[in-house]
Amino acid sequence: MTAETATQATAGSERGERTELIGKVTSAKMEKTIVVEVIRLVQHAKYRRVIRIAKKFYAHDEKRQAKPGDTVRISSSRPLSKLKRWRLKEVLTRNASAQ
Repeated sequence: MTAETATQATAGSERGERTELIGKVTSAKMEKTIVVEVIRLVQHAKYRRVIRIAKKFYAHDEKRQAKPGDTVRISSSRPLSKLKRWRLKEVLTRNASAQ
């Protein structure tokens, strides 16, 4: 019995880490949902120039603590709705103009 629980404990600890992204909140108008824009730098395949790629992610914000302009950290989760696959982990910096 203890060997089984030890195996389950090690299997749980070996599970992969959740993907985390840092981005800026662009919209917080929905119920418990925020839109986070993540900007990353990618080198163009043909021209070798560094370009900015922006992508929007829908994230679950249970306590409605994020406001537009805030910088937040989101982590991946199971599908919560048609578009939401991320959860708000923490608010890193607040928008100074909103206060």
